Amino acid sequence: MTLTLKSDAFDNGGIIPKKYGYKHGNNSPPLTISGIPENTVSLALIMDDPDAMGAVGKVWVHWVVWNIIPDNIEFQENSVPSNCIEGETDFGEIGYGGPAPPDKEHTYVFKLYALDKKLENSKDSTKKQIEDAMNNHIITETKLEGRYSP
Repeated sequence: MTLTLKSDAFDNGGIIPKKYGYKHGNNSPPLTISGIPENTVSLALIMDDPDAMGAVGKVWVHWVVWNIIPDNIEFQENSVPSNCIEGETDFGEIGYGGPAPPDKEHTYVFKLYALDKKLENSKDSTKKQIEDAMNNHIITETKLEGRYSP
């Protein structure tokens, strides 16, 4: 079995509906996880925008979620599974920050990691701090991509 991340709201590589955009409701999309390895202790999810490099000079972080219990295989629309922790986005906020490309269509990447431990990071942790904490603890990973235009 292979770790998989899907959404009922858009296909991999497809268009993310407007209501999930930062300025159009800012609702997080529904996500479904499958193929979790048996030795997984927790999951982590990072959503970012590598295309922002051209517009703002860096990869823009939209969502950081960790300590997702492997039994929680579904994110309902506009919510996160219980007991997980959300970190700070590049909007300076905790929680989901939807797509908001300033110039043209961007591709947003939802990266899901199966980890062999729970992370000890605090709620205000950043993507970099979570990536550092995950170092040498990633069992496997997958991604889901979606496109969004201003």
